[in-house]
Order: sequence, then structure tokens, then C-alpha cells
Amino acid sequence: MGAVIIDGTGRLLLVKRGHEPEAGRWSLPGGRVKPGESDWHALVREVHEETGLRVEPGRLVGAVERPGPGGTVFDIHDYAASVSGGLLAAGDDAADVRWVHPRDLDRLSLTSGLARTLAEWGVLS
Repeated sequence: MGAVIIDGTGRLLLVKRGHEPEAGRWSLPGGRVKPGESDWHALVREVHEETGLRVEPGRLVGAVERPGPGGTVFDIHDYAASVSGGLLAAGDDAADVRWVHPRDLDRLSLTSGLARTLAEWGVLS
């Protein structure tokens, strides 16, 4: 599960992954849904743990499958979210966190397929 968070100037919130898979690459904030936890609850928890921000979950933006370790497949649901409070700071398994304008995404090492997926979903317009 991931969060697509865009600020009032059109910038996208990204985290630099601190652990595998794809450590050191930039991605949407998010993570695993714990047993018995809803996607929305997981989104609120994960975004706060990784960025220090409190968010309000919104609509499902899209879903993708990505290869995981040992032949597993991650089924990822990404939701729109809006910031409701907190202070931006990398935490938990995020090595860094920042707001990025879509025109600057090509300057970052993004996780596999992220730019293409966001473009297909119309997030980068």
C-alpha cells in the first residue's frame, strides 16, 4: 500500500527507501498492511512512520504488482491522501523524504516502474 500525496504547488511526496527491496531509490511512502488492518489504517500509520506527517486517506488511485524476493509478488494499492498535520522528517525505514516537482523526477533514482505507473494514472499532469 502506498500514498500519493501532492501538495498545493503540485509537488509529490517521495521517500528514499532505507531498506530492500530497492534501498536507496525514491518511492511513494507506504508499506505492508498488517493482519487485520485496513488499507486506510495502514496508509495513515506508514506515512506517519516514514515522513512524520499525518494524512487523511482518499480514493484508490491505482494498483500494481511488483516482483518481490524469492519469487513473491507484491500487490500494491496506492491511495490519494492529503496532509492534515505533522512535521516532515524521515523516519522508520526512510533514508530521506522530500517534496518533488514532477518535472524533477527524472533527476532521481526512482523505484522500478514508478514514473511510468504515475504517468499512466495521470498523477504527473
